[in-house]
Formats: sequence, structure tokens, C-alpha cells
Amino acid sequence: MALKIAMLSYHTCPLATLGGKDTGGMNVYVRDLTRKLGALGVHVDVFTRSQDEHVPHVLHDLGYGNRVVHVKSGCEVPLPKTELFSYIPEFTNGIVEFTSGKNLKYDLIHSHYWMSGVAAIELKRLWNVPFVHMFHTLGVMKQRVARFDEEVVGDFRLIGEKQVLREADSIFAATPAEMAQIQWLYESKVDKIKIIPPGVDLSRFYPIPEDEAKEVIGIPPCDQVILYVGRIEPLMGIDTLIEAIAYMRRSGSFEEQSFCLAVIGGEPDLSRQELDSEMARLKQLCQEYGLDDLVTFLGKRDQDTLPYYYSAAEAVVLPSHYESFGMVALEAMACGTPVVASQVGGLAFLVQDGETGYTVPSSDVAALADRLAKIIRDPDLRTRLGSQAAALAQGFSWDIIAQDILQQYQHVVAAQTTIPN
Repeated sequence: MALKIAMLSYHTCPLATLGGKDTGGMNVYVRDLTRKLGALGVHVDVFTRSQDEHVPHVLHDLGYGNRVVHVKSGCEVPLPKTELFSYIPEFTNGIVEFTSGKNLKYDLIHSHYWMSGVAAIELKRLWNVPFVHMFHTLGVMKQRVARFDEEVVGDFRLIGEKQVLREADSIFAATPAEMAQIQWLYESKVDKIKIIPPGVDLSRFYPIPEDEAKEVIGIPPCDQVILYVGRIEPLMGIDTLIEAIAYMRRSGSFEEQSFCLAVIGGEPDLSRQELDSEMARLKQLCQEYGLDDLVTFLGKRDQDTLPYYYSAAEAVVLPSHYESFGMVALEAMACGTPVVASQVGGLAFLVQDGETGYTVPSSDVAALADRLAKIIRDPDLRTRLGSQAAALAQGFSWDIIAQDILQQYQHVVAAQTTIPN
């Protein structure tokens, strides 16, 4: 009999446009996993907080009879994460009301991010079903790299994460590094932690001839592009990347080869008064370094266009101070583009230095500039790294990863049914 899964993605919807403050790799993960599970005959209902009263509360945009259910929890507008915690009980009650009204039963709950895990604890009690959880980011790790007051993680999150670790029947860690962080920083046992990395949709992300990709996105064939894709927040280290571009200009790299930096994410076209504080800071940094002619902020982009951007770029850069995995890196690699990334978390696991791109110490401007210059100056190196990156990405196909997740679902459900009453 096919499994029925309640997927919880409380603070962000898998259908949201990428590049917003709280939209990124987790949205892609939930969306693509749900689609692939549907193809395997698994029924999934994704429950997320409603952020727009004009969006239908139930959508069937993920295929195979799977639903995305927008649950009213507080005002139906985007809210900061610091306010969302107080609406988790309302979110949980809304799920119960929806499922009761339709007489829905589930075999297992799969929660994403710590707030969804808190909701899963209560649903587990009410439904008497097991739940598995994936954190995507860890509060203690974010606390360690916080550079501004707004990045400091509240105690309520750290307490919530420990509670989820105690109550979950299984924890999915993206990499061995994340499992070690959970073990040592949270003093958690590893017997219920399963290492299963995220997957990539190889039917969408694959190498596109560079000239064809550039034509689609409107870049002249002779222009060279370095690309950043992701959220616009201090944790992502975009300021380090901008400083590396300035370093390259000072060192004369532009005299040999002209190129520009394209930044996908955020809302750069708002007025100065309305700009997000980090976007405003980055734009100011570009002005101070005289880089307005070299750095372009493109704003949000639909994921359907990303393969063209990845394939058109000479390199994709992830200068993050912390990444649990790095979905952007995997997507870029699948498109045959070298990745230059900080040597942190999942990026150190995913990007093989000198083979599929380069890893550099976090915040090391000179090292980042040096690796980017190497890739730009040497087309043969770029081709070799990109080819090896695409080959490595084949092992992360959702066809493989979803089967691993399904096997763990079945294991957890079987263990629940064998527990004596």
C-alpha cells in the first residue's frame, strides 16, 4: 500500500519564487522531493503557512495528486522569523482542522527547518505517527558566524532544535559534517541520524551550450560572467565576493579579460528607503569600490531560467560563511559550471577542490580572487572543471536520492508498527 506523507514547510512555501529572504535551497528540496515521491507512487500533502490571502489555500501544482496546503497562521502576509514562532500552534491546529474535515490519515510526517519540527512534535502526539526531520540549517552554527545583531539566533530556536532532536524518530543530515555538528554541538546521539544529501533535477539542470544560454538571457557571446545565486543576507558573504572583484580590478585582471559579476536574489530595484538593509549595504560597497559598471543586481529569477544563467557563467560563486549543503552549487555543477565556494559545511563536502571547482577559506578575499582569475584566464581549465562537475552531479540525481529517502520512510514506519502497545 502506498505511503501517505504529511510534509511540513512552515515558514516558506515550495512554490515561492527563489531569491527572497526566506526562499532558497529548502524550497527547491521540498518541491522536487514531493514531485519525485509522487512519481514513485507516494502521496504527499505539503503544509505551509499562508502568506497571501489572494493565493488559493489548496494548490495542485506539484503533480501526482499531491497538494500544497496554505494554512492560515497569523496575518496572511510575510512575517519575520522572530514573529513566526508564536503562530506555530495556530498552524498545527489549522492542519488538524483541514485533515479532519477531509478525513485524511498519514503514515509519517516529514518536517523541514526547526519550526516545522516543533509543529511535527504535536502532530505526532495527536496522530500517533512517526516523524522524520531535516534542519537545513543549524542555529548553533549560525550563531557562531553571526556578524550583525539581526543574525543572532534566539534561545527559543536553540531550545526548539534540541526538542526536535529528542522527539524525532529519524533525522536527515545532508553531509557527514552536519551529522558531526549535530552530535557534538547538540550532544545528540547519532543512532537515529541518516546521512542523505539533497538531490538535483537532472531533467532541468544540465549543460546548455554557452552561446545558446547567453542568447536566452541576453548576454553578448563575448562577455564573461561570474554568477552568484542565493539569498541576500550577511551570512552569504556577498561582501567578500564584491571585495574580491575590487581586488581583481586593482591587480590588473580586467586588462587581460573583461568580465562582470551578476547577483541573482533579493529586490534591488526598490527605492533607497525601501531597500533591505543588506542589499543597501552591498550596493553602497559597490559604489565605494567603484564597481557599479562591473556588478549587476538582477533580483529574483524563476528557477526555470536558472539553467541558462548557470550555463552562461564562467563560474558560480558561493562565498558563504555557513552552508549546511549548498543546492546552488549542485545545480551549477549539474549544468557543467565550475563552482568556487567557501570551505565551510556542505560546500567543503560537495565542491572538490581542483576537480569540480575550488574551495577557499571563508572571508579570504585574496584566495577567492586568485581562484576566480584562474578560471577566467584558462578556458581549458574551465572546461575540465565543468565537465568533472557535471559528472559528479550525476550521483545526486533525485532518482537516486528519493529512493534512499523512501527506504528510510519505510524503515521508520515499519519500526513504529512493531512497537508493542
